[in-house]
Amino acid sequence: LLLLCYTEEAAVIVSGLKNTDVFVGESATFTCELSHPGVKNVQWWLDGSPLHNNFLTEISEQDGMIHTLTLNDVACHDSGTVTFRAGSLISSAKLLVKGISLLE
Repeated sequence: LLLLCYTEEAAVIVSGLKNTDVFVGESATFTCELSHPGVKNVQWWLDGSPLHNNFLTEISEQDGMIHTLTLNDVACHDSGTVTFRAGSLISSAKLLVKGISLLE
C-alpha cells in the first residue's frame, strides 16, 4: 500500500514571481505556481506591508496551486518589491511603475 502524504515541506515553487514594469494607471499582475495545493499561510506583501483583497488589490488562487496578485490602477509610489509567501516558501520580484512623460 503506497500512501502519498503531501506536507507543507514537500511543496516547491514551480514558477516564481517575475519582475514587472508598468505605467501609472495600469495593472500589474504577479503569479506564483506551487507544486501542489494545501500549503497554509499564504500571504502577499509589497515592500514589507501585507496586502489584502480590496478594489485595488485582487488576490486569487486557482486549484490551490496558482496564486495570483493583481494591483490595479498603480501609482509611482507602488514601485517596490512584491513578495509571495506560502509557509516556508518565498518568491519576490520587483515592480517598477513608470510615469508617463508629457514631454515628447
